[in-house]
Amino acid sequence: MRREQLDLLVKLMEIEFCLLETALYLDTHPTDERALRLHNDFSKRCKEIEDMYTSKYGPIRNSQMSDCPWQYIKSPWPWEIDYCGCN
Repeated sequence: MRREQLDLLVKLMEIEFCLLETALYLDTHPTDERALRLHNDFSKRCKEIEDMYTSKYGPIRNSQMSDCPWQYIKSPWPWEIDYCGCN
């Protein structure tokens, strides 16, 4: 996996973590407008990064559209990725 692809993937995982955390917070604080704005900003950024990733490297989720042959299995599986560049 190239460095640029890995950086994009890590960025996407970070944003998805923030989205999950703000969603959990909003479950118990649904009228907190500041948290909602933050969640919506993360959501927008997540979509942008995901679109950027899929346009360059193919589907990242099995629910996304694919060219033929099935592209989802083309990328390395999460456990095959060297996230720290140690190997």
